[in-house]
Amino acid sequence: MAFTTKDVNLKPDRPKTLLLKKHADYLATYGSSHDDYEYCMTEYLRMSGVYWSLTAMELIGASDRMPKEDIIKFISSCQNKENGGISACFPHDPHILYTLSAVQVLTMYDRLDAIDVDGVVKYIASLQQEDGSFFGDKWGEKDTRFSFCAVMCLSLLQRLDAINVDKAVEFVLSCMNFDGGFGSKPGSESHAGLIYCCVGTLSICKRMDALKVDALAWWLCERQLPSGGLNGRPEKLPDLCYSWWVMASLTMLNRIRWVDREKLEEFILACQDAETGGFSDRPGDVTDPFHTLFGLAGLSLLGNTKIKPVNPVYCMPQETIDRLKLQPEIMM
Repeated sequence: MAFTTKDVNLKPDRPKTLLLKKHADYLATYGSSHDDYEYCMTEYLRMSGVYWSLTAMELIGASDRMPKEDIIKFISSCQNKENGGISACFPHDPHILYTLSAVQVLTMYDRLDAIDVDGVVKYIASLQQEDGSFFGDKWGEKDTRFSFCAVMCLSLLQRLDAINVDKAVEFVLSCMNFDGGFGSKPGSESHAGLIYCCVGTLSICKRMDALKVDALAWWLCERQLPSGGLNGRPEKLPDLCYSWWVMASLTMLNRIRWVDREKLEEFILACQDAETGGFSDRPGDVTDPFHTLFGLAGLSLLGNTKIKPVNPVYCMPQETIDRLKLQPEIMM
């Protein structure tokens, strides 16, 4: 049977320039009507939606169009008074993913006083297990994403000493595969999103020396398809979000030059909706704040000067990370 590569074709009439104003308008009005179907059906990830939207607006210099005080009040209302964790939306259960999103937003706003920081630290520390891994919440799912969330969140709060960092690193390294990549747990297949989480964890914990740098970077650069887009693992279609997961990882590894940056930029721009604004996973699909952030962040990594520099580890404006004087490890 002939081998074929799954990919998409970029149409001649695709967007070829960055539509910043349309993206700002799209994000400023997204979810403004609480009766919208999309608003009601995305309640379970609303906190992350706030992070995606605000970060995107910060990167394009339009964060003043976001309802700052309403956002801060919303985050405060989502913190569980008993265990300190933060949920996607009241009255959902707290989860480490949404706790991180909340901390990222409040860090950008410089308003961590709006939550019980000690409660957050206690909550995250309570999720670490004997093998160094982290549960996502009280229900016990284990995943390297949660290791990254824990380490990043505590790093932003300047409280990494609340967990066993050495054990956290040990668990992440136990998830390394023969190809240099990482999966969700030991023995799981390598995946670009999880590679970003694991490399990010090691960057914050200053253990990049443990990586198989060239093998990992080669696996990542092989994610690029003829269209210029990137996929998350072999034999999958390209998806705009991997413009972040792959390129951020390659940036941390100092191997971003291994990707055809011009072709990737063409793919990212093609994922814009020229009518409504926003980015989608692939050209012609429905836009959302998730892909809009990672499209803009990907372009920032590629050096687009219309977008503020983004930190490849924290996925936040570099100026915020500089203000906190955080210095994650980047390969030289």
